[in-house]
Amino acid sequence: MQKFNLHQGLVAPMDRENVDTDAIIPKQFLKSIRKTGFGINLFDEWRYLDAGFPGQDAATRRPNPDFVLNQPRYAGASILLARKNFGCGSSREHAPWALDQYGFRAIIAPSFADIFYNNCFKNGLLPIVLSDAAVGQLFDEALAFPGYTLSIDLERQLVLRPNGDALPFEVQAFRKYCLLNGFDDIALTLRQRDKIAAFEAQRLLEKPWLAHTI
Repeated sequence: MQKFNLHQGLVAPMDRENVDTDAIIPKQFLKSIRKTGFGINLFDEWRYLDAGFPGQDAATRRPNPDFVLNQPRYAGASILLARKNFGCGSSREHAPWALDQYGFRAIIAPSFADIFYNNCFKNGLLPIVLSDAAVGQLFDEALAFPGYTLSIDLERQLVLRPNGDALPFEVQAFRKYCLLNGFDDIALTLRQRDKIAAFEAQRLLEKPWLAHTI
């Protein structure tokens, strides 16, 4: 998992409440058992004018020119600005996969659905909760100023605006530790590989018959 420490990025404002996970990555794309290739279908039904299906060549599709991510001023955005209850709906982990693989590193909103919020941390994506007033101010600035960027300092837990103002945010200490170090659940477990190997070796000494069982 990619480490997150200090990130500066272009902001894309998605002015919608209650964005659910089926909108983030529609159900037909969940057939894949791989964890890659979902970025091209992020917000598929809003992003394209034609119906999408797995394995489709994106170059043959018709982008929706009115959708925020298709507007040239937001090309390359890595911070998504959203409204309340972002990520509601089903628990599909494909939603943070798609956001991450599109290029987003952080999402700022007044609130998130609980399961989506938890899944973001497990996949290297930082969900930041700010007040409605603070998010509204960021929306105003992002819409008013092309090329609007924010800096996110996870170590200090601050969102830094272009004028130097800092917006503090909360993050649970263990989740912060994992993001700063790039530890997903597997990486956390592998830190104990020596102890795991020693346990397995000792177990075989005590119960050698385990080596011959299926």
